[in-house]
Order: sequence, then structure tokens, then C-alpha cells
Amino acid sequence: MINTKVTLAGVELKNPVMTASGTFGSGAEYSEFVDLNKLGGVVTKGVANVPWPGNPTPRVTETASGMLNAIGLQNPGIDLFCRRDIPFLKQYDTKIIVNVCGKSTEDYCEVVERLADEPVDLLEINVSCPNVKEGGIAFGQNPHALEAITKEVKKYAKQPIIMKLSPNVTDITEMARAAEAGGADILSLINTLTGMKIDIYRKTFALANKTGGMSGPAVKPVAVRMVYQVAQAVKLPIIGMGGIATAEDALEFIMAGATAVSVGTANFFNPYATTEIVDGLAKFMEQQKVEDINQLIGIVK
Repeated sequence: MINTKVTLAGVELKNPVMTASGTFGSGAEYSEFVDLNKLGGVVTKGVANVPWPGNPTPRVTETASGMLNAIGLQNPGIDLFCRRDIPFLKQYDTKIIVNVCGKSTEDYCEVVERLADEPVDLLEINVSCPNVKEGGIAFGQNPHALEAITKEVKKYAKQPIIMKLSPNVTDITEMARAAEAGGADILSLINTLTGMKIDIYRKTFALANKTGGMSGPAVKPVAVRMVYQVAQAVKLPIIGMGGIATAEDALEFIMAGATAVSVGTANFFNPYATTEIVDGLAKFMEQQKVEDINQLIGIVK
């Protein structure tokens, strides 16, 4: 018998495989392909205090071994989310992690407070949103702003808080320490890298937004490096993500120090990726005679 259970801030997951926010809807969109009961957790698309229309199109384009997106966190708002998406996910034996976005600290706190009495397990705070009150710089790109918003969100949260770190910074460990100082329970990383693509025939930007978030297999080496660095810098559990498409990819993150992993862009080109990774981790453990997946977390020093 092998044990694939992991614990994040007191919340036990049956295995370390989760979905990455924005790539899996709120679960219903993939439920025809994926048995959600097999997943450690489902991380929903970002939810704001009011509906957001997102950015103008075109807002997705392919790149070598990846993609750029500038969806702009389009979402139906917290009211519809609580009415429709949470009841759907409660039908399944999986942990529910809600990704929270906002344009001001008050926006985030409003959503977190609203979710305090909902049957969800963890809250993931997307600090890559631009802070409208600070000239548009993302909360997650300034350590003081990151620590401050973490402290504020914690005042309203009943569930453990995951701070999702942006890689678009000079030193990821500085940001991790700021989130830890603010009282974060868990860290997740990495969010997308900022990129750009030019359509040479139309002689314009491939995305209406000019820039977008780069994700997919191409970002994995950067993500593994950042997870390793953060694991050495803080004592918080880490959810690793960035280009995970196979069990082997997931194992790199776990061995670098991640307690759990999130699968994102792979869902677009292989809707079965998450459950294949769950099975692949168990197979690897059997082959390598590893009884408990926790033995592998951070094994590479």
C-alpha cells in the first residue's frame, strides 16, 4: 500500500494533484472528461466581488511549447459563483480551492469575507492583479504591498490562505518572505510570466492587450527553480505549478520542495492530464518502492 495523501495547513488532500486557476473553469467544464473525485483538489477560475467582462479579443495565442493569454480574469462574480459553482463541486469528493481576484484590497476582502461561511476548503489569492489605487502595479510585485494585503485578507478569512506568487519580480524569495510575514498559510507559484508576440503579417500585436501571461511546458524550468528557491527560504507549504503535463513533471516540483502541484495549460491540450498524473505518481512510487509521497517532498537539496 502506498500513501499519496498530503496536508496543506491542516487540510488533507487524497493526493497532491490539483488544477491551476483559469484552466479548468470551476470543474463543470471538465467533468465529462475527468472524474473530479480522483483529484486532490479543484482550484476555480478567479472570482471577484462583481462580474468582470475581461479584455477585448484576440486574447489567446500559441507560442513555442506554450501559450500567451490576456483573458483579463473574466468571471461572473461572487454571487453567481456561490449560487452555481460551489453546489456543483460539493457533489464530488475533492477539496474546493477558490481563487480570489480584485482591483483593490477592499475587493479581495469583500470576496474572502463572503466565502467565510461557504463550504470551501482553501482560498488562493491572486496577487498578480493590478492594484488600481497604486498606479496599476500588481500587488505581488511589491513586497510591502504583498505583506499588507496578506495581513488584511487574513483578518476576514476563515479558511487557510494561499498567496499565489508572481514570477515577474527580481527576487521571488523576497516576495515569499513578505507573504509569510503577512501571515500566509500556504504559497503557490508560479503565476504566468509576462510575454509578447507580434503578428508579422498583420504588423501588430497578436493580443489586443499587447502583453499576456505565458504558460505551458516552456516555463517549467523557471518554475521548478523558483519553487526550489522558495522552499529554501520559507517554512510554508508550497503548491508548485508551471508547465506540468506529466507525472514526471509533477515529481520535479515535489522533489524541489512542493507539497502539492497544480496542472494548468496541459488541460487545454490533454483534458485527461490531471488524472493521468495522479495514476503516474502512484505508478512511480510503486516502481521506486516509495511508501509515502511525503518522503519525496524537498528530497533534492
